[in-house]
Amino acid sequence: MLFSYRIKSKNGEIIDSTTDASDRFSLMREIKSHGDVPLSITKKNNKFDNQVSFLNSLLSKVSISEQIIFTKNLSGMIKAGLSLYRALLVLKKQTKNPKLSKILVAISEDINSGGTLSSGLAKFPDVFSTLFVSMTRAGEESGNLAGALSDIGMNLEKSHSLTKKIHGALIYPGVIMSAMVVIGVLMFAFVVPTLANTFKELGVVLPASTRVLIFFGNFFSNNLILTFVIILGISFALYLLFRSKFIAKYIDFIVIRAPLMGTLAKELNTARTARTMSSLLSSGVSIMRAVDITKDVVQNIYYKRVLDEAKIAVEKGAPFSTAFEENTNLYPIMMSEMIQVGEETGKLSDMLLQIALFYEEEVESKTKNLSTIIEPLLMIFIGAGVGFFAISMISPLYSILGSIN
Repeated sequence: MLFSYRIKSKNGEIIDSTTDASDRFSLMREIKSHGDVPLSITKKNNKFDNQVSFLNSLLSKVSISEQIIFTKNLSGMIKAGLSLYRALLVLKKQTKNPKLSKILVAISEDINSGGTLSSGLAKFPDVFSTLFVSMTRAGEESGNLAGALSDIGMNLEKSHSLTKKIHGALIYPGVIMSAMVVIGVLMFAFVVPTLANTFKELGVVLPASTRVLIFFGNFFSNNLILTFVIILGISFALYLLFRSKFIAKYIDFIVIRAPLMGTLAKELNTARTARTMSSLLSSGVSIMRAVDITKDVVQNIYYKRVLDEAKIAVEKGAPFSTAFEENTNLYPIMMSEMIQVGEETGKLSDMLLQIALFYEEEVESKTKNLSTIIEPLLMIFIGAGVGFFAISMISPLYSILGSIN
């Protein structure tokens, strides 16, 4: 087998080379027999294997769950006394994700060359967020990297848990609505044209609603594949539209004022703001930098504006709580009051953590009941649609029976 390796020679020189060996362990023994120190040994694949590996790393992504496991394991290994370089190599062997494996190799090489973990993480912004990098850097500067990594893992876990709960609550109505669209199209395509032919043969005068249904039924029947292509195209176009910056502020405005989702959105953004600020401040990040990072965590544009106002207030020497006091329509009064207490007592990060814990529990409680609340609304919507369809198609039948009598 062909291996590429990096060693530290007896003279302290770093040497990269390639050689044949039966396996990695025999090559390591040979290197040590010459008095050299092996730093890394990597099996070189053939051209086809390299192409497959490249495609795997290109198509794969590092999930939040994998990031959580990475931070917790790395924190535990550092606490156990392993060097950062050695811990990264162990994690590289354990991971089955080709992209994460490639990232860990790159970071370990940076560290071996005198770099830091935070600088290595910063080279992969599509995987590791600004929050992740900043908390890591703060941990390095304070000499408590293991603790910082543990805090990052807990932060990611809490955020991921809340997001999963909300997505889980919305999956049920999403599946029901998708099924209704498919069933509706099939009903229009195969049932309505049959009834329309019957009405035409009997010469029944059709009401406007029935004529509309027959029009769509004929179109769907004659263009069934095109219909599903159009539906998928519209869905994709709406997805892109909702993600665009132009429409984002209108979506954000509707979300925070919606009867059901408004309260949930406010509590979720409050929890995210409080937990992110608490984690950053407790790690030693300055309040100005912490606000900038927190702006990237909260997605709603109106909450970003409040954080901008808070930053400006601090720059002018005003209390950090000022902006939150002036925006109680977005952040609850409890947020500004607790921040004010934290500023007065010098325990701002602790107060923010208490806020985060409280509103995270509130969000969890509401998401548990979200499906129960949405279910009757869905039933009303579906019932209205079925009722309209039934009335539109049955009313001509009643007119036929009336003419017979």
